This record gives sequence, C-alpha cells and structure tokens, in this order.
Amino acid sequence: MSNGDVFVGEVIGTAILILFGAGVCAAVTLNHSKAKASGWIVISFGWGMAVLAGAYTAAPLSGGHLNPAVTVGIAVDTGEWGQVWLYVLGQMAGAMLGAVLAYLVYYAQFAANRDEETALPTLGIFSTIPEIRSPVANLVTEIIATVGLVLPVLAFGMTQGLGESGTQVLIVALLVVGIGLSLGGPTGYAINPARDLGPRLVHAVLPIPNKGTSDWGYAWVPVAGPLIGGALSGLIYNTAF
Repeated sequence: MSNGDVFVGEVIGTAILILFGAGVCAAVTLNHSKAKASGWIVISFGWGMAVLAGAYTAAPLSGGHLNPAVTVGIAVDTGEWGQVWLYVLGQMAGAMLGAVLAYLVYYAQFAANRDEETALPTLGIFSTIPEIRSPVANLVTEIIATVGLVLPVLAFGMTQGLGESGTQVLIVALLVVGIGLSLGGPTGYAINPARDLGPRLVHAVLPIPNKGTSDWGYAWVPVAGPLIGGALSGLIYNTAF
C-alpha cells in the first residue's frame, strides 16, 4: 500500500468511525435529541456500527486499522514498522475531523447547552470518562479490553477466507459491540488512543457553551492502556500462533 493510500484511507475511515461513534454518544446525551437517555446498549451498538462503516470504507486503501493499538499490534507481530507513523498520523487527523463533523451534526443541541438550568458536561460525547477514577485500575481495564480487541483482530486477519469475503470487518464490528457490553462499564472502553485523544483535543478547542472540563489529568490512560494492550497482543500472537 502506498503512503498516500494509507494516509487517505485512515483519515477517511477514522473520521467515519468518530462521526458515528461521537454521534451516538451525542444522541444519547444531549438535551433535545430524539435518542436522549437511550442508554449503554445503544451506545455500544452505535460504536460497533461505527467500526463497520469506517473499516469497510478504509479497507481498500489502507486495510482499515483506524486504531494505533491495532497498528502497533500488527507491527509487533510482523516486525514491519515503516508505515506505523503514517497510520497513526492519519488516524489522529481522521479522529479530529470526525469529532468536528459530529459537533456540526448536533450543533443546535450543543448551542442549547448554554441554558444554565439544563446545561450538562459534554466531554463524554467526545472522549472516555471512568466511572471510578483509579488510574491503575483504569489502565488495567484499558489494557485487558484492548487485548480483547487486537488479539482477535490478528487472528481474524490470518483466517483464510474472512478477508476476501469481507466478513472480517463485520466480525470485528460485532466484537466491538461485545467489548462495549462486557468490558466497557468501568472506563467507557477507549481501546483506541486516536479515538480518545483526537476528539478530546477537539473538545478542548470547540466553542461549546458550558462544555465543562476536557480532563487532561486522565487523558494519558486511554492512550497508554490501548498502546500497551496492542503491543501485548502482538507479542502473544507472535509467540503462541
């Protein structure tokens, strides 16, 4: 894959991922949304469909990693690091673009947040927030959940027929739904550094009324945890399979 294809594919695919993912979080969170208070099951399925749309779109160009943890896991397994920086750069750019697009879709609802009586924090629409703030426990959760994503992704990629049929992307999307339902409760399951950091940066600069904090004190956890989990997945797969 050429450098141009990799970058463009990851930008477009990750932008779609975050547009749909942040979009479902906005739909469930914001006042005056038809999906207000729909709950965690809706969010988990929304993120799964976000992966489905983004990965299918990006696959012909870049393979559809959409996640630095996946890229690192593949690199650790194969030993091929030459394009890792390009994948991550595209993923970060796409994540930021997708966050801006989600903001524009819900612009009127975000604008309504200026009402002091009904205003609510908005960071959870863009990035993850732990239910119980415990850096070590939160980090362990993100590492385990990311291994639960990247190790199967590596195995799916080596299963004959899945890639050619397109079934691999569908299975990964369902896997993300399962991770959300099973392992997402403690931290909101970032399992993707770009998915958390890119939108967090956008949240910090967007002119959202009464948006609340961007919580930079926690921001390292959903970056470090998935990267460690991705690297561990590559080591496990390379050793065991």
